Amino acid sequence: MDYTARELMVVCAARQIRDGENVFVGMRLPLLAFTLAKRTHAPNCTGLFENGIMRDTPAQELLYTMGDAANIAGAQWATGSVNLLGLMAAGQVQLGFIGGAEIDRYGNLNTSTIGGWQRPTVRLPGSGGGADIASLAQRLAIIMPHDRRRMRERVDFVTSPGYGYADEQGPAGTAWRQRVGLPRGGPVALITTLAVFTFDPSNSEALLQSYHPGTSITQVQEQTGWPLRLAPDCTETSPPTADELHLIRTCDPQGIWTH
Repeated sequence: MDYTARELMVVCAARQIRDGENVFVGMRLPLLAFTLAKRTHAPNCTGLFENGIMRDTPAQELLYTMGDAANIAGAQWATGSVNLLGLMAAGQVQLGFIGGAEIDRYGNLNTSTIGGWQRPTVRLPGSGGGADIASLAQRLAIIMPHDRRRMRERVDFVTSPGYGYADEQGPAGTAWRQRVGLPRGGPVALITTLAVFTFDPSNSEALLQSYHPGTSITQVQEQTGWPLRLAPDCTETSPPTADELHLIRTCDPQGIWTH
């Protein structure tokens, strides 16, 4: 069965969504993942969009931006960003999706600057709502392309916190989040074009959970800037089913987001 890397990423992202959850969706692949989960295993999940839209049904048309009229029509709630971010601050958002330009083994994300803050070689768009989602959602799922320039031993700038870094006050991990005032949350999955990572509950380092069909652990390591650690049950990623691909392609028939 033929499918693209992005279609597989959509399926992997949808698998992170549990029934009944409030999910901070965003755009592109997470948007399709929400729709797929809603129409399969999580019919009671609710999608939240950064511009202030809450939906309990997917939009009737493919969205190019979250402000499209199709996203507003039929919404449960059309409000403002502050109100939806307030739900996250209150702990009422179970899962958030974001991406980034760089990531490290502790799930720290950079979308601000390449080359350091003082003398950057590239300036990036910045946080948007990424830092809020990474800080306040109960769980964080990250979706991004996989290559060695992005998968860094240490990111040039921490825009959206994962599990931080070890310092004089203690190690990286959930303890770091608590020290800086983030008592819940943190990355639970990193979904890339080559693999899926989870995060070790003992030290919060990324673990290779699965490598996508057509790749190998060796290929994943070649494109990763830190030494891989394998999950005990590391295996090949389960491919999309025919029904999952049909649903994705019905939502995105021209492959705007998936090709």
